Amino acid sequence: MYKPRIVNTPERRLIGFRTTMSLAEFNIAEPWGRFMPRRQEISGQLSSHLISMTLYPAGYFERLDLRNSFEKWATMEVSNDLEVPSGMDEVVIPPGLYALFLYKGPSSDRAVFQYIFNTWLPGSGYELDDRPHYEILGEKYRNNDPESEEEIWIPIREMNQ
Repeated sequence: MYKPRIVNTPERRLIGFRTTMSLAEFNIAEPWGRFMPRRQEISGQLSSHLISMTLYPAGYFERLDLRNSFEKWATMEVSNDLEVPSGMDEVVIPPGLYALFLYKGPSSDRAVFQYIFNTWLPGSGYELDDRPHYEILGEKYRNNDPESEEEIWIPIREMNQ
């Protein structure tokens, strides 16, 4: 179905807005609604790509419960030498190994994530790493459009590391 590329990534610095939510009370529009009107305030952008990032607490996937909370971020990647605009936050994604999936379809279709976590990951020789998960929303991204394209980055490490 989806075959990832395994990529060793450098550190990434992101600036934007974060919100705590759960799958039971999922509201992706909240951080993006705050971010989009103010994204031009961010200087030092490395590209025009938007990045949707999720920070899961350690052990999140071991005790999966729809009410467990996590942080969802609406961001852009920036260079290291600039100030964070008032009211925004920054996060640094540490370097490491990622499975990069190219996805085409509406962002509302969660089947790609079911495939990644339930089919690909168990047979891959890798396990999830406790680093941020993110999607890069590039030029071909169109929210909920069946022709939309995005990159899904899943943090991994070799089994038993």
